[in-house]
Amino acid sequence: MPMLIAKELSVERSSQQVLKDVSLQLEQGEIHALLGGNGAGKSTTLLTFLGFLTPVSGSVHVQGRDVSEDVGAARRAIAYLPEGATLYAHLNAYENLRYFLSLAGTDTDRQVLDVALDRVALQAEAREMRMQTYSKGMRQKVAIAMAILREAPILLLDEPTSGLDPAAIDDFNRLVRDLAEGGRTILLVTHDVYGACHVADRIHLLHRGELVGTFDRPSDMDRIDTEAVHAAFATHAAA
Repeated sequence: MPMLIAKELSVERSSQQVLKDVSLQLEQGEIHALLGGNGAGKSTTLLTFLGFLTPVSGSVHVQGRDVSEDVGAARRAIAYLPEGATLYAHLNAYENLRYFLSLAGTDTDRQVLDVALDRVALQAEAREMRMQTYSKGMRQKVAIAMAILREAPILLLDEPTSGLDPAAIDDFNRLVRDLAEGGRTILLVTHDVYGACHVADRIHLLHRGELVGTFDRPSDMDRIDTEAVHAAFATHAAA
């Protein structure tokens, strides 16, 4: 059973069409990337899977359920990391994780938290420091750890590498591949061609709300052809 399906999805926001007849399908353990410039419709796609936006036509399904008919089930199956996730500045990493995870009824044992923070490579000495002392990249690592700790079968990640340095981006890409190999299904939004080609099994190129290209990772390669994707991205960006 596919984990995520968008079928001929069209969405409007403020009476403006943002998505037009977009179709995609993710199987368990796959990593897909939505690639495109600002206003392409990437974040709108994620919000529609979460039931925050209602299609004007078409449909979205999460684990076989129509989101419009059972939004609660869809959200329970998904861990969502928005771009620029809000964390409390006066709390440390542990306190932020405990608070937000308690809202989802997720285990907050200290050892469990440390395992997740180890996976995102947040320094041990920083974990009891207040968030107001963190860099953007450090805050992003805590937010990624939170998404992992939800233990949901599906991860929706909106610009997850924003604020991370190149070494941290490489760590993130390895983490995402490990999660997929463990059975998680991951849909991430990015405008980073290089990163998308290195982590994704399939890239969906969006331009002005339309799906204008799909690129698959060849079975004998460890990444999608960066030059082909970059050329397509640049062509549509210049249009």
